[in-house]
Amino acid sequence: MTLRPARYVALAGVMSLGAVGAISLFHAKARAAQSASGTTYYVHGHIYTNDPENPWAESMSVADGKISCIGKMDHVFLDCGGGQEGAVTVQLKGQFVMPGFNDAHVHLGSAAADILAVPLTGVPSVEEMQKRVAEAVAQHKPGEWITGGGWDHTLWADKKFPNRQQLDAVAPKNPVMLTHVSGHVAVANSLALKSGEIDKNTPNPPGGEIERDALGEPTGMLKEDAAMSLVNGRIPDPSPEQRRHGIELVLENVAKNGVTSVQDFSDWENFAVYKQLKEEGKLTVRITEWLPFLASLDDLQNMRAQGGWTDQWLKTGALKAFTDGALGSRTAALLEPYSDDPSTSGILTNDPEKLRKMAIERDKAGFQLAFHAIGDRANRIALDVFEAVAKANKPRDRRDRIEHAQVVAPEDFARFAKLNVIASMQPSHQTTDMRWAEERLGRDRLKGAYAWATMIRNGIPLAFGTDYPVEPVSPFRGLYACVTRERPEGGPRNGWEPQEKISLEDCIRAYTSGSAYAQFEEGKKGQLKPGAYADFIILSNDLTKVSPAEYANTSVLRTVVGGRTVYQPIQ
Repeated sequence: MTLRPARYVALAGVMSLGAVGAISLFHAKARAAQSASGTTYYVHGHIYTNDPENPWAESMSVADGKISCIGKMDHVFLDCGGGQEGAVTVQLKGQFVMPGFNDAHVHLGSAAADILAVPLTGVPSVEEMQKRVAEAVAQHKPGEWITGGGWDHTLWADKKFPNRQQLDAVAPKNPVMLTHVSGHVAVANSLALKSGEIDKNTPNPPGGEIERDALGEPTGMLKEDAAMSLVNGRIPDPSPEQRRHGIELVLENVAKNGVTSVQDFSDWENFAVYKQLKEEGKLTVRITEWLPFLASLDDLQNMRAQGGWTDQWLKTGALKAFTDGALGSRTAALLEPYSDDPSTSGILTNDPEKLRKMAIERDKAGFQLAFHAIGDRANRIALDVFEAVAKANKPRDRRDRIEHAQVVAPEDFARFAKLNVIASMQPSHQTTDMRWAEERLGRDRLKGAYAWATMIRNGIPLAFGTDYPVEPVSPFRGLYACVTRERPEGGPRNGWEPQEKISLEDCIRAYTSGSAYAQFEEGKKGQLKPGAYADFIILSNDLTKVSPAEYANTSVLRTVVGGRTVYQPIQ
């Protein structure tokens, strides 16, 4: 979906001593789990390597942050010099071990902002939203901003967007801005609209929309970043302490869910926090930070130089651009009108010709391109741009990416494969969106939606992620979606559009080595083999043996990144 502005204004009192203490203990445990000799042996386990040449192992050794040996016990100890003095041995006792997950699409800054703002994920009604805003008002002085995110109107009985009057009723003296779960629309109250100089006479910005009532007055709903930024630009920045605290809480959640690498798109200010944590030895996940495609080429090159592009723990990566919005808010760009609203075909957030010219320039400077595209029209435009880039700048290993690729016209799957465009998708979106996707698309277009199996049949590289915080960062929800295409509580029987189910093995591959390929790090991440990073997780369940219903009940018993334990529950 998209990046939500990283604003940490609401509920300043959330930084409790208990939370800080938990973070300190978390980092203390991470620093402590290292051997004196630098070598650690993990033995007597059930190790799923994700390496086709050696799919299973029972023991492995880790040294200097990488896997030094893996296989049967006698191989690790007899052939690889086992039993070194001072080495640490971890008895796995048959536990299931697998590569750590590499989430190919997250927004850590937005997740951090959400943690410290009004929590609206899953609110069942606009009345509950009002109640939570009122509670926040009680903790703020008049005039202070209140922000929040995660609401989803499709969960409500009337399925209607909220409006400014509903927020004014509970927050008449505080500007309020609440972002939808998709990140592509938001609702603001009257004071927030006034702050953004939005009134009856304000024109729609290019690539965005100010929703209006029958009298032409703004309803409070702002669609796409071009419109939301009119208000977001007025919200005060978080303090350095607030920003760091939010990110620390997010990183703890990431490690707890077995994620060892992320490909992140957040405000550049967050990169400074990641860098600070890395320098302090407290970074607990490998981060590749995307850069904003629309920034000037000089600025992009400066950010790449400042952030680097080769570090094992923290570096810059692809350029993120947007072509459309989101399906749930009917801002995803479709080739034909929405089935449940023929008045609209969505929103193109950037002019295609402008994208083409800028993409050619940025590709020539050596940048990888990652285009957000959800609707079938948006996906076609992204493919058109990538094809023009390849023609203008000649063949090379580009690995251009389409983020989400949720609805693809049948004739465009072959184009993905021909151009070697990576489909960077989020399986858990399907589990959420199946409640209303058919209403938006109709039966015919549904055949090209969330089409993982079709992607694989066409030879299209897959990279999986969660779009955290749009969806929870847990990859186990995505595994469940892959193999069942059912709701978390079960059903429909045999799955929704069951022809697009894929195997557990294919899903794990897309979440690990597929995501590594998407960031030019195949062979380093996603497989447990000699020379690869020692990034792995120990789980309470053997995923290859339990039913899919048990995936969500699987606990991470240990998360190891670079040979260092970064998460382990307190026993």
